[in-house]
Amino acid sequence: MSSTFFGLTIASSGLKAANAALNTTGNNVSNVNTAGYSRQEVKSEAANALRVFATYGCAGAGVETLAIERVRDQFYDNKYWANETKLGEYDAKVYYCKMIEEYLKDDNKTGFKTLFNKMSAALQEITKNASSTDVKAEFLGTAKALTDYFNNMYGDLRDLQADINDEIKIRADQINSIAQDLATVNKQINTIELTGSRANELRDKRDLLLDELSAIVDVQTQELPILDEQGNETAAHRFMVKIAGGQTLVDMDDYKTLICVARTDEEKVNQTDVDGLYDLQWSNGLKFSLYNSSMGGILRGLIEMRDGNNGEYFNGTATNVSYHKHFSTVTIKTTDSHLQNMAKCNLSDTGGVINVGDQLYYYTQWTYKGNGEYSFTIDNEKSDMPLTQSKTGANVSIGAEIHYQGVPYYLKQMNEWVRDFSKKVNDIFKEGLTAEDPPKKADILFTADYVRLDGQYKQSQLDTATANGENTGYYNLTAGNVTLLDAVVKNPDLLGTRKDIDKDPDDDVDETEGKEQCDQVWAVISMLGDKNQFSFRGRDAGGFLECVLSDALLNASNAENFYKTYYSLETNIENQRTSISGVDEDEEAMNLVKYENSYTLASKMINVLTEVYDRLILQTGV
Repeated sequence: MSSTFFGLTIASSGLKAANAALNTTGNNVSNVNTAGYSRQEVKSEAANALRVFATYGCAGAGVETLAIERVRDQFYDNKYWANETKLGEYDAKVYYCKMIEEYLKDDNKTGFKTLFNKMSAALQEITKNASSTDVKAEFLGTAKALTDYFNNMYGDLRDLQADINDEIKIRADQINSIAQDLATVNKQINTIELTGSRANELRDKRDLLLDELSAIVDVQTQELPILDEQGNETAAHRFMVKIAGGQTLVDMDDYKTLICVARTDEEKVNQTDVDGLYDLQWSNGLKFSLYNSSMGGILRGLIEMRDGNNGEYFNGTATNVSYHKHFSTVTIKTTDSHLQNMAKCNLSDTGGVINVGDQLYYYTQWTYKGNGEYSFTIDNEKSDMPLTQSKTGANVSIGAEIHYQGVPYYLKQMNEWVRDFSKKVNDIFKEGLTAEDPPKKADILFTADYVRLDGQYKQSQLDTATANGENTGYYNLTAGNVTLLDAVVKNPDLLGTRKDIDKDPDDDVDETEGKEQCDQVWAVISMLGDKNQFSFRGRDAGGFLECVLSDALLNASNAENFYKTYYSLETNIENQRTSISGVDEDEEAMNLVKYENSYTLASKMINVLTEVYDRLILQTGV
């Protein structure tokens, strides 16, 4: 049976519920502009009725305030994080793709097409006055301007790769900072919720951290209740955060951090790579999977821009292993076309790391045997284990297959054009004779500056440079070191402009048709415009910029289109998420009126009951 004061208890429960609702509404209004704040609401239900053993059976016992909970839909959080991951990836790509595009654009002063046309025009001038030293010097000046263009472009792209590398470290530091904050918040949430309360604000803070993290790298979360010894659920939860395709970053209040480890000169992947590119590993020493296809966010965009090779990487099969105590040699058979053309070769020239049968080894040098066969010398003492004959038949790779056109791709394209073009021009001029009296056999025009030969750095003759084997051709020549042979620059008459018409090759006299004869110049001019003689991706010699710039323009355009798409989706998803968890000022104003009325009515009920009890207790006594 209910007590005499049961009505007062009911009224007081209503007063408390209305007061909690008013306070919660006030909290919502106060945080209407707070980033990441989720609208809160009071959860209440009718109290258990009392049996009064009367004809009406049970009597209502008022209202119970169960909890103050935030209004949040995990479905939209997951959608938002997935979209932020894509948005972050293309945000990074848009910026760096546009940088490459700007580098490659021809400003009609110092661009490739302008300089190439000037060189072509200077060749035409030689045909008008082949005996003039000044005219040949003018041509050499335009050729030097073209090599300077490639030198500068090569340096600019490598500087860009270094900038991307620095940003990777910055993003890794951001991930570490967020991981530490997430672990701290997890511990605070469990500490509070073990008391029976709901840590709404801390959960909002955690979700805001995950919003930030999802832009840098892909995020997956899992929250599981913690069980007691009897297997019953407690109020605490185990919250885990995984990144980069499922690698654990945070587990409750434990977290891992990423460490950036700079590659040494002996660990380079590509010939064109700058020194000190970072690999990532976990603080506990485990490897961080940097190239897994599931990784997303800004980190993926940066990795693909820094290391993207358009899928062209070194891979093959170990056909023979020769083991020695301190070193081993392994012969590798390759089948990809880009590995059978030294003009396309981008293997490190300072040694590196090679994967043989899922085991990493350090190689000190390599040679190309021809027909797709390479030979690598392995440093067994530096490697974790010696390379033995048991690895014969194993799969071999260097670097990773990254299907994106990043900085290494553009550097490789430049190297390929420079190597093929230089060889064509050199072969033509080498067949000619100089303008000296008597004429002599000419030398090459394009060469590699500062190549290490015979223990010292000097200009390479290219065709005799065998630092990495007899079949490497113009491998030592890159867009970064291409220049003109010093002797020809100092004396333009050493240029092989004349055709050798020597009738008797056994004598010591080289013969030409005359001082104005310039068949070799005409041969170069013919080669420049004939893609049957020189072809770069199906274009003639002057088509280099159109090919490479079209790649840059397409990549920049695609990245920008994807960025705009995901940016639009971000707005839509955020609007959907905000419609559920955001604070609506009009709605909260209506709630204030509603809960104020409830509070007022509960107060009036207490006043009425107070008068009843006063009359019953104080005024009816005898």
